[in-house]
Amino acid sequence: MREQRIGIIDIGSNSIRLVIYERTTNGAHRVIEGSKRPARLSGEIDAGGNLSVHAIDNLVDILRHFRLICSHQHTYTIRAVATAAIRNAANRDDILNRLDKEAGLRVELLSGKEEAEFGFLGMINSMDIEDGFLVDIGGGSTEISLFRNRKLLRSVSFPFGCVNLARAFMDKGMMNDSSLQALELYVKEAFGQEPWIAENEGLPLVAVGGTARAFGKIHQAQHHYPFQQTHNYPIAKQSADSLFSALRSLPLDKRKKFPGLSKDRVDLIVPGLAVLRLILQGCKASEYIICGAGLRDGLFYTSRFTERPLLDDVLAYSVNNLCALHPEPPQQHISHVNVTAMMLFDTLSLRYPLPERSRSWMDAASMLFRIGASIDYYQYAKHSFYLIVNSHLNGLSHREILIVAAIASFRSKNKARQHLNDYKQLLESSDLELILRLGTLLQLAIALDRSEAQSLQRMRLEAVEDKLYIQPLLASDKLEVERKEVDALADDFNKVWGFIPVLQSI
Repeated sequence: MREQRIGIIDIGSNSIRLVIYERTTNGAHRVIEGSKRPARLSGEIDAGGNLSVHAIDNLVDILRHFRLICSHQHTYTIRAVATAAIRNAANRDDILNRLDKEAGLRVELLSGKEEAEFGFLGMINSMDIEDGFLVDIGGGSTEISLFRNRKLLRSVSFPFGCVNLARAFMDKGMMNDSSLQALELYVKEAFGQEPWIAENEGLPLVAVGGTARAFGKIHQAQHHYPFQQTHNYPIAKQSADSLFSALRSLPLDKRKKFPGLSKDRVDLIVPGLAVLRLILQGCKASEYIICGAGLRDGLFYTSRFTERPLLDDVLAYSVNNLCALHPEPPQQHISHVNVTAMMLFDTLSLRYPLPERSRSWMDAASMLFRIGASIDYYQYAKHSFYLIVNSHLNGLSHREILIVAAIASFRSKNKARQHLNDYKQLLESSDLELILRLGTLLQLAIALDRSEAQSLQRMRLEAVEDKLYIQPLLASDKLEVERKEVDALADDFNKVWGFIPVLQSI
């Protein structure tokens, strides 16, 4: 299979973004290029509702630049879409014609409904969540959607976003009390036209887009959060109120120095957070969850998987994709260890009740334990920990990612403690003991294919008194290598599980 690349260009109301996705020869998908240019298109609309000639000229220049990047990256399939700023412009047909003729791109003009649908698909394919509200506060529009059982039920697009709200309600980057009251009245009146927003109390509010990511980064900086990822980051509902008050009171020169806030968001974060707070109140939501995926990801899934863009199992897809990105380990050995680890887990969990999600953690760890060999075989456990923590392992919370990484890289309790030392505030007091238990189980599964020849093809497990009997039902040799490895591990396994593993003769 040859490498395949697709470029996605998102012409937003605040910024223009390019992302290039690649399908590798092993079938994995990854982002290989990303570029962003500020545009503030929603602020370039004149009194007649037309996007200015200057803004269109700038947009043509940006798209030509992005096309050149795609060409250098051997990316000849490009999908470009435009959202609220062009959608709402009175001269939108002229804009699209100029982009076609002068930039050489046929741009799809998304409706508010389509924008919400693509954003939902990008989110739901990257998170393990069943029910909630989804909000995307853009530069010129805000989409709110309701989903249950991973299905989109309702959505609405409002014609306001952080750029046009800043233009209407802020003066030199500041929002006084009367302006805030006017903004709140304007937004609440819009919500009042959609009564379903207030009829689903207690669901989480999943936030995507630039305002959401900025909110997550600021909150993490404020709390010295050690995990370098805002995706799937929960925030208590009171946090937006306190951050909003602190940021609104600061003049622009001081706001620029606020920890975690990027310079291009200095004047937009206040109206963005103002709306985000009102949405949470209007939805009567339980908390915020920041999602790092959205519109561009949804466009990618519909472009690459045209028949079935909705993933059935987010975590399984993510694990398999990460394995395919690091194909150096022998795949038959990895699959054999995975199957054996799950057999051991199912047998021993009958004796030792484990957390409900721990089976998923064991499954992921036993697939990923050796990806670090793509960096260096001799220290692959350490590198596996790093790769798992710093890759996009979707479908897990930050704490769960750390647990999976620690199980996959397990060598000893002290080594696990060292790996996790920087992340202590994210973990529960019982997590280290759980990692010790599941990490030791994974080591036994690895020992049972130490020859990496899958010699032990079928087995039966039986826990009797203090022994865990491993009876071969089908084997291609006498399993001498595996038996020595199991014997060497027996004492450590017994200390953790209370069973001495015994690999019986054929």
